[in-house]
Amino acid sequence: MTTSTPTRPEDETGASSARPDVPARPDVPARVPWGAVALFVGVSFGLAWLIALPLWLRDPSDPTFTALFGPLAQAIMFTPALATLVALFIARTPRGERLRFLGMWPLRPAKRIVWFMIGAVFAPVVIVAGSVAIAAVLGWLEVDLMGFSGFAEQLEASLPASAAAMLPPTGLIVALQLLAIPLGAVFNCIFTFGEEIGWRGWLLPALRPLGTWPGLILSGAIWGLWHSPLILLGYNFGLTDWRGIALMVIGCVAWGILLGWSRLRTGSVWPAVIAHGALNASAAMFLLGIAAGFEPNPVLVVPVGVAGWIAVAIVIVVLVLTGQFSADRQPELAPVRGAQAMQQAPLAQQGPQAQQNPQAPATPEHPPAA
Repeated sequence: MTTSTPTRPEDETGASSARPDVPARPDVPARVPWGAVALFVGVSFGLAWLIALPLWLRDPSDPTFTALFGPLAQAIMFTPALATLVALFIARTPRGERLRFLGMWPLRPAKRIVWFMIGAVFAPVVIVAGSVAIAAVLGWLEVDLMGFSGFAEQLEASLPASAAAMLPPTGLIVALQLLAIPLGAVFNCIFTFGEEIGWRGWLLPALRPLGTWPGLILSGAIWGLWHSPLILLGYNFGLTDWRGIALMVIGCVAWGILLGWSRLRTGSVWPAVIAHGALNASAAMFLLGIAAGFEPNPVLVVPVGVAGWIAVAIVIVVLVLTGQFSADRQPELAPVRGAQAMQQAPLAQQGPQAQQNPQAPATPEHPPAA
């Protein structure tokens, strides 16, 4: 019997749990491995809370709290990677296919991935700059782009008077800070890899049977909730209750759509790793141009806050209108080559000989149709 798409496996109830609008493809699971997803979430969340526990046992006014916050926050970023190792084992992903499924290797299509990686260094910086402009236009941020008085005030407060007097012009320091953002983006990849190998490397492909948009939104929401141990300590928004978590979830869904799009559009996790690093490197950009004496509301001005939501939403709308989220713009996750690719491809793409005898393997005597 000739068919244009491979048969989709059924679950124990006899009905496929995959979305009917998701094409059957060798790189997309037939159904969501919910057991592995639950274990991934449990391990990543549990380890995050465990690592953050020393912060919760200290008063925020304790000097050791500030000293520990940075190193522990960086350690928490590796918990999704550890959860991914567990999930790969539980989901029984074949050892030879793990790097492909995670989008780590091989880098194919190479040209597209390389260009996305280059764009990932700069695109988040431009979006964050756009969010700063939006905040300024809406009156949420008072800026001084001539004297950079707010930034100069911060420098003077953080340095001894003798050292502050020897600083070069503030405008030059601001320019150097901006030029250093791409370098910071690359350095941050050491830590953002620990997150992205989980969120966009494993979780998003595991959720692909739900459809593109449900997978993007759900993985972004899980990413946002994972930040709870730090958000409830006042991180990002200065809020220590459910409001901070809700704000972070919305911000992570918004940014997660963009990072997830880069994953689905290239089949590789590396553009998302770099873009996440660039986002973190540019997160404090609004402080560079702030006016002296102005106290910004982080809920409105940080990249995962309201101004960031607006800037990201504009980009998402443009991508949607240009068809960037359509299924035909999503290549296989690191497509295979040669006979293996032909064996996994739909029979309609293998030529009439393969359709007449679908069980016949590709051999030198019966090569696959070109």
